[in-house]
Amino acid sequence: MDFKNIKAQMITFLKKEAKRIGVKSVVVGISGGLDSAIVAVLCKEVFKDKMLGVLMPSHLSSDTSIEDAKKLCQKFDINYEIVEITPMVKGYFDNIKDPSPLRVGNFSARVRMSVLYDISARENSIVVGTSNRSEILLGYGTHYGDTACAINPLGQMYKSDEFEFAKFLGIIDEIIEKKPSADLWEGQSDEDELGYTYKTIDDMLKKMVDRKIPKDKLIVHNDDKKLIEMLEYRIKANAFKGQLPVIANIDF
Repeated sequence: MDFKNIKAQMITFLKKEAKRIGVKSVVVGISGGLDSAIVAVLCKEVFKDKMLGVLMPSHLSSDTSIEDAKKLCQKFDINYEIVEITPMVKGYFDNIKDPSPLRVGNFSARVRMSVLYDISARENSIVVGTSNRSEILLGYGTHYGDTACAINPLGQMYKSDEFEFAKFLGIIDEIIEKKPSADLWEGQSDEDELGYTYKTIDDMLKKMVDRKIPKDKLIVHNDDKKLIEMLEYRIKANAFKGQLPVIANIDF
């Protein structure tokens, strides 16, 4: 891939959209993961000191996430602040019996986005999204949580392509080498939940979505069929996450 050209296009996108909206500053949630690291570095280059990173750890975050996020900000001289969301999350769930990890994780993601939008209002800025193409196609994100944003420079890049891009950008090894995780609860892993590596998923998505190869031509053995049907189901079932709410068309 021509990462120099890809970076240039993302930089142009950020500049153009900020000008169109009429803002000069942006807010990015920095989790300590690969997606937000890439977006943060791009935004720093475009908006300089008008880019603010927000680190939002909770009692469920991994111990290394906050340290990796801080190290990234220090390397690229990114202004950041830390907002501990544990009191907000516990304040809701303390009176709820046995909430599932998924409920707590999704609620945490929405709390984080609420924090980002409030800070963006304080700073008269916009929230820049960090979801990649793999996550968007599969609906692998929390609706109105990490999927919410004003603009997103990363949404056309597959997750498996990000690792080399991150190396090109100079992102720290600790972030590049860690196992992909939304960090919604301790030990959570994207690939464990999905049942396949991102490389396997993305190779098939590129055939199904980008090249539009028919399903019957893709199915060559049972493993492929299982993967294809899983991806096909997720794409259809989660398509609503990438759309505005449907409004009833009423004749008066």
